[in-house]
Amino acid sequence: MADKVSKGDVIAFRLNAHHLTARLGANGLLDAAGRCGIQNSPPGSALLALHARVENLSPEQVTHAVAEEKSLLQSWCMRGSFSFPTADAPVFTTGVLPPSEEGRLHLILGVEQALGELGMSLTEAVELTGAEIDAVLSGRRLAINELGAELAVRIAPHLPKRQRGIWEGQGPYAQGQPLGEGVVHFCIRILTLQRVVCFAPRAGNKAPFVLVEEWLGRTIPDVDPEVARAELLRRYLRCHGPSTRADFAAWVGIKTGDTGPWWSLVEDELTPVEYNGRSWILAEDLDALRSAPKPQGVRLLPPRDPYTQARDRETIVDQKYHREVWKTVGEPGTVLADGEITGIWRPRKSGRKLTVTVRTFGSLRARDRKAIQGEAEQVAPLRGASSVNVEFETY
Repeated sequence: MADKVSKGDVIAFRLNAHHLTARLGANGLLDAAGRCGIQNSPPGSALLALHARVENLSPEQVTHAVAEEKSLLQSWCMRGSFSFPTADAPVFTTGVLPPSEEGRLHLILGVEQALGELGMSLTEAVELTGAEIDAVLSGRRLAINELGAELAVRIAPHLPKRQRGIWEGQGPYAQGQPLGEGVVHFCIRILTLQRVVCFAPRAGNKAPFVLVEEWLGRTIPDVDPEVARAELLRRYLRCHGPSTRADFAAWVGIKTGDTGPWWSLVEDELTPVEYNGRSWILAEDLDALRSAPKPQGVRLLPPRDPYTQARDRETIVDQKYHREVWKTVGEPGTVLADGEITGIWRPRKSGRKLTVTVRTFGSLRARDRKAIQGEAEQVAPLRGASSVNVEFETY
């Protein structure tokens, strides 16, 4: 019979795994980023998420790791732009990429109809895009719209007449955008997971793509896809376990029925527990699940923080607040106090002053208000502000 675990056990285990129970020291940047990747959409979220996990983190440290040391890589991953250690790139690229065409289509939802009109498979479209990427991007940094437009123009002459007409005709994605250009946008996501391209640091409001080999000055070594997929699942379970196939599938962006290429690789490493029905955890983590330290302290987590990306949302937030926390557009940050999500927060900057509006789900202790003020003072310079004002509201 599977062991029964409590919600408190699960929350404590996850927070400890995410380094949200106690911050890491100054050298903990790569450890924090490598746990399960750090999403950077909306832009700036990664810096705030890393700050919540690493003591006295500065924007300059992250910039140095990305642009100088290149120990931290920025790339499209599961649900947008992510940062992760360059040394772990195969886990968050090869490990995410489904082995089947069907799985890849689900991962980048939205391209299937256009490919159907073209009579072209995703594999063919990616190969056409990959064949031109070096010629277009070599020695350059191009944002998605510029890159997509140039690639689409170069691909068109290689297509049969019927396909070319559809390729160059109006597409369904944006007014005035040819269908082929829209298809290329989707193919670039696959090329990031094939470690052909990645992101350079943002320039203004643009996230430019670069060739991985040029950016790093070397290629990223190939890793057996099965090894990479198995490690991705292990990292997921260490951060979000106990969990299920369905929740893992939602986290990656695949169908529950397509989890076999990941799940089967580590099945003999898993043990069941009773939590929200039957869930699974790495057997070696069972003791840690039972004995995780009690979470203490306050953090201001950004939108789409790795911790709040768990798919069993009711574990960490009362269902009546789900629509406030997880919005389709304009997602807020969350307030974490002693292991509990106690509210949401939004920043508003005017000149060099930052105003942080905190809306709590209930009454807030005086010590938590003081701790939130302290956290906001640390967030201010990360947002380019020299002073901060915190306003409290209650639902």
